[in-house]
Amino acid sequence: MSDYDEILVSIRRITRAIDLQSKKLVKQAGLTAPQLIILQALRATGRMSPSAVAKSVSLSQATVTSILDRLEKAKLVRRERSTEDKRIVFACLTSDGLKRLEEAPELLQSGFLREYRKLDDWERSMIISAFQRVATMMDADDLDASPILDVGEIGKH
Repeated sequence: MSDYDEILVSIRRITRAIDLQSKKLVKQAGLTAPQLIILQALRATGRMSPSAVAKSVSLSQATVTSILDRLEKAKLVRRERSTEDKRIVFACLTSDGLKRLEEAPELLQSGFLREYRKLDDWERSMIISAFQRVATMMDADDLDASPILDVGEIGKH
């Protein structure tokens, strides 16, 4: 096997791991990775405006609003108006949302981060450089992406 074949196989393995974890998450928790990330952000802060959620999870505000709509419909999130400024609406986790969050499997990036943090600085720099270069080689520099490891369309679930 050539060295570039080994790289392509590794990329395929990463893609496959993301796909399998995404399917496991949907099957076990009924949530997509972006939905789970938003629930986690709300748990960490208590309540947030959609724009603050978007900034926190590195997704567009339109995407976050769409996801919040689905989560609210599923009664995992509720929206409430600010008492100080009625123009501001906050998203809050419901008790059902907290329960679903606690029952959900760990996200793939959680395991990755645990291992990544064990690396020396020079190893981290090399990995970052290599992945940025691969993204450039695959003409993926300008694609909108967040640090959420998921495949498929966001919001189908």
